[in-house]
Amino acid sequence: MTTNDKLDIIVFGATGFTGKLVSEYLNKQYGTSGEVRWGIAGRNNDKLQAVAEELELGDIPVVIADSEDKASLDAMVSRCKVVLNTAGPYMKYGSSVVESCARLGTDHVDLNGEPLWMHEVLTKYEETARKSGARIVFSCGFDSIPSDLGVQFLQEQAQAKYSRPFSRVKCRVKRVVGEVSGGSVASFGETMEVLKTQPELFTVFTNAFALTPGFEGPAQPAGDKEIFEEDLNSWSGPFIMAAINPKNVHRTNLLLGHPYGEDFVYDEMAILNKDSSGNTENAEFSFDMSLKPGEGPSKEKQEAGYYEMWFVGSNNEGDSLTAIITGDQDPGYGSTSKIISEAAVFLSKKPKDEDGGILTPASAMGSELREKLVANAGLTFSISETIPTSSTLSR
Repeated sequence: MTTNDKLDIIVFGATGFTGKLVSEYLNKQYGTSGEVRWGIAGRNNDKLQAVAEELELGDIPVVIADSEDKASLDAMVSRCKVVLNTAGPYMKYGSSVVESCARLGTDHVDLNGEPLWMHEVLTKYEETARKSGARIVFSCGFDSIPSDLGVQFLQEQAQAKYSRPFSRVKCRVKRVVGEVSGGSVASFGETMEVLKTQPELFTVFTNAFALTPGFEGPAQPAGDKEIFEEDLNSWSGPFIMAAINPKNVHRTNLLLGHPYGEDFVYDEMAILNKDSSGNTENAEFSFDMSLKPGEGPSKEKQEAGYYEMWFVGSNNEGDSLTAIITGDQDPGYGSTSKIISEAAVFLSKKPKDEDGGILTPASAMGSELREKLVANAGLTFSISETIPTSSTLSR
């Protein structure tokens, strides 16, 4: 099969909660023929056919593949340019898919927020992917594209305005409204189980430089307790995605030759709203541990969700700028399904003019993907000379 005969994208895990959202978006945005040639894949033909019928996908290619069946994975991987993998938990089901892609030279994007799995994949398959030309791109959803591209956007602005990057960037999540799905709960549970049986991996889980082998930068803020930040004039507290996003940001810095500097310090926290008594108001992000795989927020709740993130940059010379990134739907599903779809489409069209490897969104796609996300996926990227005093969203 020649490259021209291949599908651009195969959505693996298309019968799952997020896989269906991705398929729905690709169909709405690109249809099932023409500019983007794509198909759906999973273990069960009847379930795949039901998805195709429910979403009115017509005669879309349907591929049977099982993460425990190497031959079926190789056949799927050989049939496309990019595997868009939504089948998690990745620690359970993802490694064999990445291995096939890395060995056969097929690009791969995923939604993972599983740092222990990422560290394992990096150790096992980095060299194989480099040799084959496969671009294995971690975390192409809410974790970690807004963070990874947000920092890159801010540093580009700093370089243009001050001719130097910011050595310190704070990501502060101003607003986030949304819910998790059963798949996310399962991924979180799998990570916790591994840490119970292999407590020595806790150092990987907590190390901001876990994905930068051979490089260890300066100590990074822990972000594990509430603090009052005078520059923001507000309280900040722990943010659940801080276990994964900074690792990808630091890997981007490494892969691009440290454009942010080798002394770069980065952390993520949530801005806390305090009432008149000093009590913290409940966050509007629901993490229901009782959810099962396949369960998640309704379409109405996805469309009602949104988020706003501030990236506050500074350096020892007194320079400062703030990048503001917003998303127009709930972060985990409505927005994520659009983000990863656009990442897969972009990667499928981008020539392989460099070696492959285990990459990050910013190192693999950068500002060009940012433009696509603004045009198609409901994200905004803006810059402020000062730190905002209130949310820029009107909701």
